[in-house]
Amino acid sequence: MSLAAIYKRRSVRMVTATSAVLISMAGLAACSSSSSNSGSVSAGAPITVGADLPLTGTFSFFGGYQKWGYTRAVSQVNARGGILIGGKKHQVRLVILDDASNPTTATSNVHKLISNDRAVAVLGSCTPPMVTPGAVVAEKSGVPMVTGCDPIATFEATGPWKWVWDLFFDDPDLAVLPFQTMQTYRSATNKKVAILYSQDPDGDEVGGALWPKDAKAFGDHVVASISFPDSATNFAAAVAQAKSSGAQIALVDCDTPQAIAIRQQMAASNYTPKVLDIEKGSEPFGYSQALKGLASGTLVGGYWSPTLPFPGAAALAAAYQKETGNAYSQHIADSYAAAQVLLQAIARAGSTSNTAINNAIGQTNGMFVVGRINFAGSDLAHAAALGVVELQWQNGKTVEVWPRNTEQDPFLFPVPLH
Repeated sequence: MSLAAIYKRRSVRMVTATSAVLISMAGLAACSSSSSNSGSVSAGAPITVGADLPLTGTFSFFGGYQKWGYTRAVSQVNARGGILIGGKKHQVRLVILDDASNPTTATSNVHKLISNDRAVAVLGSCTPPMVTPGAVVAEKSGVPMVTGCDPIATFEATGPWKWVWDLFFDDPDLAVLPFQTMQTYRSATNKKVAILYSQDPDGDEVGGALWPKDAKAFGDHVVASISFPDSATNFAAAVAQAKSSGAQIALVDCDTPQAIAIRQQMAASNYTPKVLDIEKGSEPFGYSQALKGLASGTLVGGYWSPTLPFPGAAALAAAYQKETGNAYSQHIADSYAAAQVLLQAIARAGSTSNTAINNAIGQTNGMFVVGRINFAGSDLAHAAALGVVELQWQNGKTVEVWPRNTEQDPFLFPVPLH
């Protein structure tokens, strides 16, 4: 399959917004007000950009990577003298607030960034439960927001949007990856599938809807489908059900603490499926760090790898590893790109006017570290779909195993016994 085919956009599939999202949206009227900016900035004054991030709590595994990506993009602009507004260059002031992985705090943070810090634009948090509340505040306030880390089907289902823009993968593209990988490598299984998923927007869409459909399309059979609350911590019964079903393919969608607990419970129960895919939760380095060798063989859908032929991809991963001493995550890439899209839009606008910046974001069409981002010509509503690759934990790091023409290492099959 060619790169052009792999990275083409897919038509959007809408999902039903969860009641939690609707409650978040409904509660914003009391705390959000319209904001406008004349477009001018005082001589010597910085341009303020806000960011709401999950630096603590459940989603903190993602937030640290995003902070690095946002900060790097802003630092590079400032190192070049800043952004030209009204004939003079201005430094960019990045204000980051921690939402502690709490949707209510995310709502409050974005309101503070706009009302108190006078941010001319905002960068988003991570995962739908955190991105959506802040996005609704930005939308109601008429302040541009650019975000990654929010699957497009969910993003569009909670719209329509005028002021908020998303660059990330489309859920159906990601969900089909394990089936495509097994087919490509002709991996022999009994074709029995167990699906375990968290009851949240990601889990309901991927685990509840897309995986069953994909399994049927590839001739596999779902023999166990188990959902659990997004607050669950004990998975003994779920793992026992998956094991008793005889499934040699286990597909899981949940957050990182849950992913770690499920993998540990599988080991304790002597359940080692031949194929194990854990979406979302197994992506951060914290998954491998906690599990050591148990992480090996776990698949996770990806949208970025430093081996992809995008400008600055390899250099970005190298910079992160040099600065932090830690393994990179793909979230350094979508956050870095989101910040670049916003900062370039402010520069093109030559103004801090909300409307001018938003219009400039909508004109974005260029190559970035995650590939082409084309809001101007997208058939999606305020979204740009990134291409997808299949990643797998091998020897303490994620490597690309699909598609074959850009793979870093072959698919490790079956999952190693421990």
